[in-house]
Amino acid sequence: MRQVLAAVLLLLLLRSGTRGGEALNACGRPRMLNRMVGGQNALEGEWPWQVSIQRNGSHFCGGSLITDRWVLTAAHCFSNTSETSLYQVLLGVLQLARPGPHAVYARVKRVESNPKYQGMASSADVALVELEAPVTFTNYILPVCVPDPSVVFESGMKCWVTGWGTPSEQDSLPKPRTLQKLAVPIISTPKCNLLYSKDAESGFQPRTIKDDMLCAGFAEGKRDACKGDSGGPLVCLVGQVWLQAGVISWGEGCARRNRPGVYIRLTSHHDWIHRIIPELQFQRAGPGSAQKRDPRTRQPLGRNSARYPAA
Repeated sequence: MRQVLAAVLLLLLLRSGTRGGEALNACGRPRMLNRMVGGQNALEGEWPWQVSIQRNGSHFCGGSLITDRWVLTAAHCFSNTSETSLYQVLLGVLQLARPGPHAVYARVKRVESNPKYQGMASSADVALVELEAPVTFTNYILPVCVPDPSVVFESGMKCWVTGWGTPSEQDSLPKPRTLQKLAVPIISTPKCNLLYSKDAESGFQPRTIKDDMLCAGFAEGKRDACKGDSGGPLVCLVGQVWLQAGVISWGEGCARRNRPGVYIRLTSHHDWIHRIIPELQFQRAGPGSAQKRDPRTRQPLGRNSARYPAA
């Protein structure tokens, strides 16, 4: 009898250890590797952390899965964080109009917006959404890795932004509303500040790119994120792992000249994220290492710039 109990206990320990190991090693490694560089439409399972945040059943913001029960998004997506019953998160989906057999709807338990957020186009435009129950990881639902502050995303590095936002300032993404992807280079903060100081005579307001902001895109415009992409991820392949460099935050218009997309730099808010999710494993700059702190080229991502939620 003791032998049987010991064997059962060992089996349970092995299972829990395997599950924990899978959770630790799951981030940033899509299992579906049929990536299509240069395409506009994303592929099934290509960006398994991408989620649709919905209000009253309608998509209004993007987000990214970072653990089995936490989603990262933009603070400006939530004007009211107390009415969680209005919101749901849709995971494992390529086409919003045809969710398909891999889709999972998750209820929202709570929303934590960064307390330093001051309103549109301000610093700290980041929020964390806790799901009511943990989701099961599949080929189509996996978390992205969150970088430790040791990770630096260099100017010129090619990264990817994804979302279901509008293909232009006037249009909406046509049915079946397929997830869009866009390759964008990182732009240095001095260069981005210079770009945002131009064209004041055209009615643009000069903007200052703050320390916790990250620019990515093209000075000539034409390719960018847009309305409805807000809160979605900007991800970069570092070694063999996809790390989320930023959260889609704002921009003037969509894909306009001298107005590249502006993202919130995740490494700037590492401490706040860690306080909310102490168990989260952060990915360090070293190859394949994770740290628990103390304790492809496309046209308009269908889109053209920021990124505020569609009405």
